[in-house]
Amino acid sequence: MVKNIMIVGVGGQGTLLTSRILGGITLRAGYDVKLSEVHGMAQRGGSVVTYVRYGDEVNEPIVEEGQADVLIAFERLEALRYAHFLKPDGVLILNDQRIDPMPVVIGAAEYPENIVENLKKKYNVLAIDAASEAQKIGNLRTFNVIILGMAAKHMDFPKEDWLAVIEATVPPKTIDINKKAFLAGYEM
Repeated sequence: MVKNIMIVGVGGQGTLLTSRILGGITLRAGYDVKLSEVHGMAQRGGSVVTYVRYGDEVNEPIVEEGQADVLIAFERLEALRYAHFLKPDGVLILNDQRIDPMPVVIGAAEYPENIVENLKKKYNVLAIDAASEAQKIGNLRTFNVIILGMAAKHMDFPKEDWLAVIEATVPPKTIDINKKAFLAGYEM
């Protein structure tokens, strides 16, 4: 049994921290885990994709099209771009946020309309405005951990283990707010 998770977003959204937490939870559970990150022009708001594969034995880090059990998307267009990686029974956890890529910013392309609605026609989509939820708990930068909390319910790890890995992974001064963010997502 190998589980495949993808995290997609744009530079600066916390995809790498999220992948480190996922790697930590799978190692804590005793699984073989492989991580792979693709960074495009991440520092300039470009696409960032992280693959996390775990199981009894994992031979390669890349998730193939149609094989993701869980797709965590931190932005709508990135969800649309990578949704075809989901298994038919996979789940897409989507932050309902719009970040215009450079071609849209300069007027060379248009941002697609009705992305979330169209994705829901074909995939099992759980969408949330995580930025609003993060503002409610007092730190906008924790939106990625809120989404991770939602995704955690679609993985086989105890809530207490998630919290322990978050504590061991995030900067010490942000432990409490990140735990609060995770629990907010987990309870949705």
